[in-house]
Amino acid sequence: MATPPARPGPPHPEEQKPPAVKETPRAAPKAKPIGKAQPFLGAPAPIISTGAPRRNPLSLFNPYPSSSFPSGLAPAPQGPPPVPVITLAQPPAPSIVKVDHPDAFKGKIGSEAKQWLTRMLAWVCLNQRQFPLDMEVLSFLLMNMTEAAGAWAHPYLDQLGSHRAIIQSVDDFKIEFLAAFGDLDATRAAEQKITSLTQTSTCAKYITKFRTLQMELDWNNAALRGQFAQGLHWEVQKQIATRERQPHTLRELQDAALIIDNALRASTGQQATKTGPLSSDPNYVSEEERNRRRTEGLCVKCSKAGHKFAKCRTGWKATPKEDKGKAKETTKTGKDSKYQLGKDTNRIAPLFTIPIQPEKQVETLEVLIDSGATSSFLHPHTAELLRLPLIDLPIPRIVTMLNGSSPQAGKIWKKAVLTFSLDGKRITETFLICNTGSHAAILGLKWLEAHNPDIDWNTRTLTFPHTTPKHVAIAEEEEADKNPLEGVPSKYHQYAKVFGEEEFNKLPPHRHYNIGIELTEEGPLNSPLYSMTNAESATLKDWLRDKLKAGKICPSKSSISSPVMFVPKKDGSRRLVVDYHRLNNRTKKNVYLLPRPDDLMAQLHGAKIFTKLDLQWGYNNVQVKEGDKWKTAFRTKYGLYESLVMTFGLTNAPASFQHFMNNLFKDLLDVCVIIYLDDILIYSKDDASHAQHVHEVLKRLMDNQLFCKASKCTFHVTSVEYLGIIVSDKGFSLDKLKIQAVQEWPTPTKVKEVQSFLGFANFLRQFVANFSHMTRLLHNLVKKDTPWKWDAKEQEAFQGLKDAITNAPVLCHADPTKPYFLETDALGTALGSILSQRQEDGRLHPLGFLSESFKGAKQNYNTHDKELLAIICSFEYWRIFLEGTAHPVTVFTNHHNLEYWKESQTFNRCHARWHLLLAGYNFQIIYRPGKQLGKPDALSRRLDHANILPAAQTMLPDSIFANVALITPEKELQRQIKLSLNQDKSLEEILQFLQNNSKAPPSIKRAFRDYKMEAGLLFYQGRIVVVLDVCKDVEGAGACGHVDVQ
Repeated sequence: MATPPARPGPPHPEEQKPPAVKETPRAAPKAKPIGKAQPFLGAPAPIISTGAPRRNPLSLFNPYPSSSFPSGLAPAPQGPPPVPVITLAQPPAPSIVKVDHPDAFKGKIGSEAKQWLTRMLAWVCLNQRQFPLDMEVLSFLLMNMTEAAGAWAHPYLDQLGSHRAIIQSVDDFKIEFLAAFGDLDATRAAEQKITSLTQTSTCAKYITKFRTLQMELDWNNAALRGQFAQGLHWEVQKQIATRERQPHTLRELQDAALIIDNALRASTGQQATKTGPLSSDPNYVSEEERNRRRTEGLCVKCSKAGHKFAKCRTGWKATPKEDKGKAKETTKTGKDSKYQLGKDTNRIAPLFTIPIQPEKQVETLEVLIDSGATSSFLHPHTAELLRLPLIDLPIPRIVTMLNGSSPQAGKIWKKAVLTFSLDGKRITETFLICNTGSHAAILGLKWLEAHNPDIDWNTRTLTFPHTTPKHVAIAEEEEADKNPLEGVPSKYHQYAKVFGEEEFNKLPPHRHYNIGIELTEEGPLNSPLYSMTNAESATLKDWLRDKLKAGKICPSKSSISSPVMFVPKKDGSRRLVVDYHRLNNRTKKNVYLLPRPDDLMAQLHGAKIFTKLDLQWGYNNVQVKEGDKWKTAFRTKYGLYESLVMTFGLTNAPASFQHFMNNLFKDLLDVCVIIYLDDILIYSKDDASHAQHVHEVLKRLMDNQLFCKASKCTFHVTSVEYLGIIVSDKGFSLDKLKIQAVQEWPTPTKVKEVQSFLGFANFLRQFVANFSHMTRLLHNLVKKDTPWKWDAKEQEAFQGLKDAITNAPVLCHADPTKPYFLETDALGTALGSILSQRQEDGRLHPLGFLSESFKGAKQNYNTHDKELLAIICSFEYWRIFLEGTAHPVTVFTNHHNLEYWKESQTFNRCHARWHLLLAGYNFQIIYRPGKQLGKPDALSRRLDHANILPAAQTMLPDSIFANVALITPEKELQRQIKLSLNQDKSLEEILQFLQNNSKAPPSIKRAFRDYKMEAGLLFYQGRIVVVLDVCKDVEGAGACGHVDVQ
């Protein structure tokens, strides 16, 4: 803004004398009240500094306190009245602009406050003669504030001029005013507005809005240029992208966009200044065309004969425009344009169109079948009508006609996925976004080859054969994998970036969870190269090229390296991995634990709806820490490279990635999400809440640039496979593929094959009621120094285990609000137990099975102790369910003596230890005869364990028992514990309370409610209280025997 030149001070008597120039002198203006502009009274007197000192009010015009006004506006210097100085060339003073001051400010917060301050200070500058002092300016500003702003200004106005005044200058006023009424978050608000700004009318208006928001930001030219281009209309974007000379500055880009927008509007009959949106409807029918169709007896909508307007099912169809250099062909049904995208220009036959039914749409679309088009195309207007998310192509596609020329549309930058129905078949197809003339879409040669439909050229109909060849199904499956949004519900298409491969093929951002590699002191790190076939070498070269292009790896100069190799995958293909075994041996291990699968499954009680997300190349979503990338170096025959992202094979990769995922979803874990590495399971009790949970998870994935593979994700189902187990609202069951794998498992012929089978079957042991019994003979085969022997018994055990896995029952979800029932039994060398709960049908349904063999000294226990040990092992195995239950756990046993074991007054050393172990559980033991205890009894009475002899017992030498007489009997120990209670002063109050607790106040009763006295012993929460001195005496005994010592 131009600043007017400084003007002289108040009039002085000397100034009334005419200067020595031939000009008519004029009287100087007189002071007027504040608030009214001065009239122009003539040219000023010669430039003579005189009058009292004052502050130049022009310095006020700066709405930002940190800025200063130009030095040329400084006030006139002080001094006594000098002798008039004659100037030979005196410029005339500018006339005072007569402008009313802005309206009073009422207190609206935000940009309006900032604009008022700027306009008011500008008005003060234009009328500077009225405000010789800052105090007058401040009074004027504060007096022009009313309502809420006036209430804020009143205290400052009262203090004005006093030593207590907070506002002493105009700069102080600016600071206080903006702090009260300015937008403190203006930058963030402007960023939100500019990122959501799009061209909805003319480009000129879009540029104006963009420049207004641009002034609030400090973005560089590249960022502004990218944001501006993103908000342009798609046709303008397309024209700019195909220009030979790309704009390099924001101004050049805006000028180019404005020219293109005006040209497009001119070509469609719109004015450049028209506020309506840029027309993208290729099927607009003008009034002139409608009248022509009526005259010729054609349908007004589609321009075809044979039906009337009211019965038209095709919809509005404009007469296609002809390209330059092509002759028009007129038929009885009107004008038809030749298809431009890869079509034979010499073909004049009528076009073959079919109706398709888009998913979740009422109206059908008329699409063109064209075997001359190499791909399928979709009109941009159709994509907008169907609200399909557009996906960026990694490389723009150039469409060329058969004559070698390219259409006006130029390159194709976008694609979209459309699911539709045709002839009773649901089809998902990827379309390139391109102007398709008068047709909503074009289905090209690739689609025809993939589906191989039957076409009747006489009736112009298309149908699908009832029996599809196998190679077609494979083609469909392979094509489906290329559709990033196939199978994703439309309500989640706003997260298209999560399922797009284009976004994934970028380097992930730096995070706090980047993996570090800390090495130990010594050890080799370099390994030799592995040999490769010609096919593997070609694959390696392609892999290196793709990873370098994506920025996931880079050339290295590291002093260490690891070799690469190919490993087979489940589908028969091979995956390239780096052999980091030597680096892993030298790496300090991350002890962050992975979750137990059974703990994860325990959280799914009550869940009805499930969604499973599978992260794409999960480990590659985390970078390697700066300074550690050289350690990931790997050597190939084509050079040395290092990885910039975490790769498979690094020893700390699982722990680092689990840590990252747990922290990302820490507030959702065990609420609606469980996570095991890159497998995410979202669970909910109803559809409404489930949709919210899925939205939240997908939003976090998109915000953190994590990506999923849609073909491996499952949405809103009642049954899903997770970690190899089928999860449903009913419970858990085995995957059919795993059952089939077990059924087809060949008979082992060597020890390694037995180990492989046992390793696979061990994962499924929770579904098999007698797993340890069935596998005993097979485990014996893999023991060290055991000769190979496969007889009828081993074959029977092998087949029995396969049958048990095949017929495994469904395990129900544990419900903590219902009581648990534990059935146990032990006999000979094994124990068995079943954890159950009563379901809606009133019957007990299993939650899990436990079957273990007794090992070592436990084989020598008597029957009573083995039955008790079965209970102990069952509580330890299902501790996450049985600890702290609201209802007592009912334990069924066929050993009658155990029913009263819990109420026993004296215990031997082994039982005392077990009693303390079970003190934290709420349970009751109930006797049930063996005939009624069929299921666990069967687990421990298998024929293959009936004749197993106990382990050989070795008698210890006499020297071991030298001090056996010194071992204190149980009764002596109890006596010591009783005597020590009265000697410990810290227990006096507790003992007094227990002797006479009826008179104790409520606070004391609450404090000591966990203490009880039984048989002279003090118990705390069911456990015996022992004084520290007694513990030391027992622990310091010369010989501490243990019943488990063999």
